[in-house]
Amino acid sequence: MEKKVLVTGSKGFIGSNLVKELSKQNYLVEELDEEYFQFENWEEVLLEILELKKPEAVFHVGACSNTLESRVNYMMTRNYESTKIITKWCSTNQVPLIYSSSAANYGTNNKYPSNLYGWSKYVAEDYVILSGGIALRYFNVYGPGEENKKEMASVAYQMIKKNQRGENVKLFPMKPKRDFVYVKDIISANIYAFEKFETCKGKYYEVGNGIAETFESVLDNLGIPYEYHSEDKIPVGYQFYTCSDSKKWLPGWNSEWNLEKGLRDYLSTIGL
Repeated sequence: MEKKVLVTGSKGFIGSNLVKELSKQNYLVEELDEEYFQFENWEEVLLEILELKKPEAVFHVGACSNTLESRVNYMMTRNYESTKIITKWCSTNQVPLIYSSSAANYGTNNKYPSNLYGWSKYVAEDYVILSGGIALRYFNVYGPGEENKKEMASVAYQMIKKNQRGENVKLFPMKPKRDFVYVKDIISANIYAFEKFETCKGKYYEVGNGIAETFESVLDNLGIPYEYHSEDKIPVGYQFYTCSDSKKWLPGWNSEWNLEKGLRDYLSTIGL
């Protein structure tokens, strides 16, 4: 019998990819985007939607993903208050909840977030795991479907577009490194978390490729030439290194997409 699942943020980058894969695997997928925030009583509307749809699992992907957003109320209602409502409903109804968290939780000191976005995910994640859900901390995600993320799109997407427009591509010096994770790994981790929910619940897990690569490696794989900014262009609080720890991955789950393989697949999906 088909399992009915709800994906929040279903029109976004990760949400839309998750909807496609769940549908392929014969889940009955209900979608929920941000429409309920247009109502003054959005909290009640959200609860009504959950009661109406009655999913057997919730993949809570929807959020404000703009790391530069500075409006506190906007960020916290979308990333924390709505998560509290969904989490309470799932806990009360014993419905598995898989929450999309972020490596931004580590900030620049590998301990606490360093911006509003990171803090909004940090406190929401804490609420989820204390309520028995699963939180997945994504590292630097790239892949098809990120076209609408604008300045929040991956370096791969942004540099492909700059190169197509004939613009010079510039990188920060000192070779910062990131754990670049292909979106197909993110999707497989979400589905795996649901399948293994009973043994994995109540914790957070990292989702990454497990290898820190330079931005130069991304552009070399894409065949895009680059130059460098001067050091004074590096923003204050800039992260120079991120990498997931495979010991903190979901037990039994493994990344299937290294950077070279992931970029090759990505280019094929966008016709390059």
